Amino acid sequence: MASATTDPPAPSTLFAAIDMGTNSFKMLIVRAYPNGKFFTIDQFKEPVVLGRDTSTSSTTTPFTLSHHSQLLALEALKRFQNILKSYKINKTHVRCVATAAVREAVNNVGFLKCVREEVGLEIDVLPGEQEARLEYLGMLQFFPIYEKLVLGVDIGGGSTEFVIGKQGKVIFGASLKLGHVNLTQKFGNNEENVAHMREHIRLVVQESGLVDKIKDCGFEAVVGSSGTIKAVEKAALYGYANVSNMLQVGNMVSFGDSKRYWKLSRGELKGVVESLCGGGEAEKIRREKFFKMRSEFIVAGAVLLEEIFEVIGIEEMEISGYSLAEGVIAETLAKVNDYDLNANAKWSSIVRLAMRFNSNKRMRAASQCASIAKEFFECLRKCDELAGNQVAASLDDKDLEYLEASCLLHNIGLSIEKKGYHKHSYSIIMNGGHLQGYSTEEVKLIALLARHHRKKLPNFGHVSFKEFPTEVKKKFRFLCAIIRISVALQQHRRIDFQQMEFSHSYEGFKLACGGVKVQNSPPCILEPLAEDIGDDLRQELEHFKMVFHEELLLLVPSSVSGCLRDKDIFTQGVT
Repeated sequence: MASATTDPPAPSTLFAAIDMGTNSFKMLIVRAYPNGKFFTIDQFKEPVVLGRDTSTSSTTTPFTLSHHSQLLALEALKRFQNILKSYKINKTHVRCVATAAVREAVNNVGFLKCVREEVGLEIDVLPGEQEARLEYLGMLQFFPIYEKLVLGVDIGGGSTEFVIGKQGKVIFGASLKLGHVNLTQKFGNNEENVAHMREHIRLVVQESGLVDKIKDCGFEAVVGSSGTIKAVEKAALYGYANVSNMLQVGNMVSFGDSKRYWKLSRGELKGVVESLCGGGEAEKIRREKFFKMRSEFIVAGAVLLEEIFEVIGIEEMEISGYSLAEGVIAETLAKVNDYDLNANAKWSSIVRLAMRFNSNKRMRAASQCASIAKEFFECLRKCDELAGNQVAASLDDKDLEYLEASCLLHNIGLSIEKKGYHKHSYSIIMNGGHLQGYSTEEVKLIALLARHHRKKLPNFGHVSFKEFPTEVKKKFRFLCAIIRISVALQQHRRIDFQQMEFSHSYEGFKLACGGVKVQNSPPCILEPLAEDIGDDLRQELEHFKMVFHEELLLLVPSSVSGCLRDKDIFTQGVT
């Protein structure tokens, strides 16, 4: 039997990026690996519209950050800072960047000083070209476009960035002061002002010489990023241009339709813009319902995107789920490790599929599940011997990748319907050729893990497992037990898994959690879980013991200091 784990704690693998945009602030927290792979485990957004300038007229340039906007910004950054502390992320692993609004504000020096003194964050104010470069790095983490000559377009609230790059190197970069916030402030959302907005956009583009520079460089593919472009693509996906046939948000198009996979055509864009710019009050109500907080600025953003398509001659644009924040993460990793910008090419196909079919809420749940599963996996691999199963000898890095992939994809079937969603998840993974760089056997392994994360246990005599050798079936049994307990734990709403530690000793396995979330109770008071663990979690504890022949004990701190004692064992698995 393995002794208690005595290895020193591993260096932090968590990194964070804060993007202080003109329209909103976003914070991304990722888990990174030595091989360059990373994926988001949490993300946060604050609707701080720094570009909403209340201290000067909307047509005045340069502008001043209003007192109200600065207060909102400080409060948002303080909330971000508290979250970073709760995750215990090393300060050297955090980078905060600001874009057009802060870059152009005449009072930015005082604002930056205030943030430094009150929040404790150092802000990198990005020049336009540097912003474009980081956005290109973000796109590289999402699409396998490393070898292509790519034109990247990112529409922000205060500016739009254009970048042409290949193999991680920027050939051309430019930033124009055209954003969905400043265009809205200048022209509003009225249909009669759209023509004037278009004229202004064309004039700015013409004076910049952008089109000639892009034509001189050339490009093989066009990639768009940012919330505005993704929102327009989503509108096209759900048939926003056709009111009578529009899908309800939450229902997904057929997973076999590759034409609707992270792409936006000129015709689709035109249809969305025409709908946004017509329809009067009824359209305004529909717009607010569909685009929610983005509805105020979406008309300007969509019109700007259509003009970019027109002047450059774009027929189809690939839509990246990653942008500036992910580019910041990639650059940070490059400084910490010998990071390969092309390292995420294979893994990114997993992320693209998960993001295509999952909402942000379900993505967060899937990422939490993957984090829990990783803790289990790493501890199991450290065990020298476990009930004769030789777990440590059989599990390797590839198995961890399969496990994490299945965790990220286990709930994508919910986009079709809740009943039997695990079967839908299996079908989506198996069909459509979504997972690039994985063999047929690997895809099936990931799909089967997603299929068996709930309900019936795998039947290894079934035809689905016929082609797998005995060694793979043995690994599958271990991985299946891990994903099942991880999903059950993640779905237990009262347990906080933000801080957790999985260990093994002569007593068995222990999962120490950061605490128990109790509504309307002081943080020092914890409620026992023994009578409230739920049937699903109880069944998975039984299955875990059946597979690994040892109990799993769940522990929570009984004091503010977070110390763990034996009497704090609230859930003791199955005896």
